[in-house]
Amino acid sequence: MPDKRVWWKEAVIYQIYPRSFADSNGDGIGDLNGITEHLPYLAELGIDVIWLSPVYQSPNDDNGYDISDYRAIMSEFGTMEDFDRMLEKAHSLGIRIVMDLVVNHTSDEHAWFVESRKSRDNPYRDYYIWKDPRDGKEPNNWQSCFSGSAWQLDEATGMYYLHCFSRKQPDLNWENPKVRDEVFDMMTWWCEKGIDGFRMDVISMISKDPAYPDGQVTDGIYGDMTPFVCNGPHVHEYLQEMNRRVLSRYDLLTVGEAAGVTIEEAKKYANKEGTELGMVFQFEHTDLLAAGNNVVGKWTLSRPSMPAVRAVLNKWQIQLEGEAWNSLYWDNHDQPRAVSRFGNDSPQWRETSAKMLATCLHMMKGTPYIYQGEELGMTNTHFRSLADCRDIEEINAYRQYVEEHHMVEPEVMLRCFDRVARDNARTPMQWDDSLHAGFTTGTPWIPVNPNYTQINAKAALADPDSVFYYYQKLIALRHANPVIVYGRFHELLGDSTTIYAYERVLDGKILTVACNWTDQPQQCSLIDERLADGGEELISNYKAHREGILQPYEARVVSGDL
Repeated sequence: MPDKRVWWKEAVIYQIYPRSFADSNGDGIGDLNGITEHLPYLAELGIDVIWLSPVYQSPNDDNGYDISDYRAIMSEFGTMEDFDRMLEKAHSLGIRIVMDLVVNHTSDEHAWFVESRKSRDNPYRDYYIWKDPRDGKEPNNWQSCFSGSAWQLDEATGMYYLHCFSRKQPDLNWENPKVRDEVFDMMTWWCEKGIDGFRMDVISMISKDPAYPDGQVTDGIYGDMTPFVCNGPHVHEYLQEMNRRVLSRYDLLTVGEAAGVTIEEAKKYANKEGTELGMVFQFEHTDLLAAGNNVVGKWTLSRPSMPAVRAVLNKWQIQLEGEAWNSLYWDNHDQPRAVSRFGNDSPQWRETSAKMLATCLHMMKGTPYIYQGEELGMTNTHFRSLADCRDIEEINAYRQYVEEHHMVEPEVMLRCFDRVARDNARTPMQWDDSLHAGFTTGTPWIPVNPNYTQINAKAALADPDSVFYYYQKLIALRHANPVIVYGRFHELLGDSTTIYAYERVLDGKILTVACNWTDQPQQCSLIDERLADGGEELISNYKAHREGILQPYEARVVSGDL
């Protein structure tokens, strides 16, 4: 049965992390007016949708993912009038806006939690998850995602509240129907304002195991909460209710961040009947870095192998076929830079490997996501000390594993940060080669990557062979060729340790993709054979080719008839 055609399957999404995108008023912090000023740049790139990381009012313990008022704009980012102007300008350029929906937790400064912690019998008490001590200590041994216990004692009432993330991010109690009413009412308010969808933060975590059992201890300190907070017993029930009451009433793009999701769970979240979400983000390919050769927890010095990445992505391509829709991404605000993680960020190979990675991903089946600066080939940065860090996750990890428990040497932890820290994605957007990369006239809230003088949008727009124009062409090809959007996926050269190849097939058309993931030439006759059969080269990151060879980080795509 062919896939149902809908706009968000054919779209290309661009994620903006507002704090780091563009500062219009010189305070060192990106803002909504900065985004509005640069919308023509995104229109030139050709993207269809902006996913906007949170812009709601927040005390910024976790850079806006701790929300104190869902119906107000963070003062550092501007006003609701600024938001409305940005939305109107985006729509005038044919660009839709998708909001980040953060409803697993709120800020501890949200009015609901301020009330909830006042007393055990407060009307808002049951908006959050409160537990009595166990043997005078935490209710269980869970470790939060940001290190330390997932429970915080509230002295006033002698009870603990659950925070799967920062202690300033208490988890909402979705079992309380009043909480669901509040969330759905707020979502409807934004939909009526004219937004075009929601990316749902850690949405797979809104239903917890009611037994709250201890987790397996993996680092010798705390227990793993993952099996008990991800894909819980009522998560699909809650999302179906959300769909009935809000999502189905509007023409929206919906994507759920689904930590711990399996193929079978994804088929439920993004089912083809459309009763929950449009698609989910899975993390198997990005978690490969933390598997096996890690220092502690997610912190690693290793790189993922191409065969391991291929095995994960191909599995999702093949097993979701006809059952659910894929989301396609290499990086985002929670991941290191794609070219540094999966490619080669050396001056010699950065642009070539960035184009190869883009080709490999954008020719797959699913909706592609581009993270700001990815279209420039922006790279990871270097952390000289903890003073360079801004992210609560890495700061807490350093304190726990280096300073408190002496499990990791300081220089090793900093090298891990260079490899996988979230701040790598959060250094300011590199607009030009002026001071602070044209991001701000003030002092940026986080240092700009020193390589901005070579890697920036101004230079990219002046170079016809830049990564920017390569992304522009990939986007245009997806818009023009239904086989790229809807074609069935078939893996090729599955035994190769160096070449990632596959084909897409739809309505008598066949698309063949071959990507060399190494800095050495590799034997490969696949593309030559397809060209000999009358195929046409759609795109490549090399102008001159060698017969029977894929050059270092070369990517080639050939279209033909079956």
